[in-house]
Amino acid sequence: MLYIKNGTIIDPVRDITYKADLQIEDGRILRILKEGEALDKELPENVQVIDESGLMVAPGLADTHVHFRDPGFTYKEDIHSGAAAAVRGGFTQIVLMANTKPPVDNVETLFYVLEKGRRTGIHIASCVNVTRQMAGKELVDMEELAKAGAAGFTDDGIPLMDEELVRKAMKQARRLHKPISFHEEDPALIVNNGVNSGKAAAYYGIEGSPREAEISLVKRDLELALQTGAEVVIQHISSKEAVKLVRRAKAQGAHVHAEATPHHFTLTQEAVIEKGTLAKMNPPLREEEDRMAIIEGLKDGTIDLIATDHAPHSREEKERPITQAPSGIIGLETALSLGIRELVEPGYLSYGKLIHAMSTAPCRLYKLHGGKIEEGAAADLVLFAPKERWTVSEFASKSANSPFIGEALPGVVHYTICGGNIVYQRND
Repeated sequence: MLYIKNGTIIDPVRDITYKADLQIEDGRILRILKEGEALDKELPENVQVIDESGLMVAPGLADTHVHFRDPGFTYKEDIHSGAAAAVRGGFTQIVLMANTKPPVDNVETLFYVLEKGRRTGIHIASCVNVTRQMAGKELVDMEELAKAGAAGFTDDGIPLMDEELVRKAMKQARRLHKPISFHEEDPALIVNNGVNSGKAAAYYGIEGSPREAEISLVKRDLELALQTGAEVVIQHISSKEAVKLVRRAKAQGAHVHAEATPHHFTLTQEAVIEKGTLAKMNPPLREEEDRMAIIEGLKDGTIDLIATDHAPHSREEKERPITQAPSGIIGLETALSLGIRELVEPGYLSYGKLIHAMSTAPCRLYKLHGGKIEEGAAADLVLFAPKERWTVSEFASKSANSPFIGEALPGVVHYTICGGNIVYQRND
């Protein structure tokens, strides 16, 4: 049994906060005692009490766009080190991407990932590929993989260029009641990926990646979403035009969702000039107008998911020249803090809205347990001090490819609780 005293509860479903104690038993929230309410009887001697005034208590965070590099690239990350990074950041639900080696395009590899995930202490699900070997030519056996436990479908990392194949995949995903997610960058329009065409590309003397590469595929896939009725996710949105297209598609009735990464609502292409490959990612960081459009999309619900696209790479890989280094940054350990600093503290989002995008909405979309605090709900929680600051330095992740190293950020996670068990506790 666990008893949390004097917490400020964040209810993202009703977008309110209130003071209360939580009584947790058998992995669930047994009682919520608001101010003035007393226990019916004394707590047993073996109960563990967490009594730290000033902590906010929120549903455990859920990240539906994560790369743990397992199997195949475990020198960058593996499922256990990734889970350690997740709990340090307050996450209890993770949905993995499928671009591993071998890719998750078959039941055997899916079972491997899910079995390792079951041994981490948190909930780890996995998407599977849309196409065999991520080659963009032949659909996987979507029905077989859905029955085997796939959370959704994506070839994230590689855009799908065959329109008819995409249409067919969307229809299948709809029939199977699974979301299907798309990496929206047309390679025919990109000379050097990971760096925005414009000021950043000019700084490095390269062509870069233009916004049109994203816009063109977003436009295509939103039209297909309207035609098929599929639950479509536009991944890691980066341009103001793409935000506007999603807003319009939602107004037209499309079952479409959009992800914002913390780096895209925090940074612009100037970070690539300052930080080099540590700020290189796909799609690239763009301009201030794009960053603000993403924030506006989060404010009005056009963008309903905050997902990290946690993408570990080794130091040696990131030390290559800008055109040769891989794209991507880690994000699980800094996501909540960046949400507080960039979205809550300036007044763009309430804590309830932030947690809704980081927990409630992703849990609903992927039919995961969590995303709410109510009696009878799973005791998957994060307890954090919103004003306390920490300096980004060492990571639980195997990799350290973050542009935020050295920054002092608000929002310190003190406890992460999954199924009523403390899976992370801050020691200092």
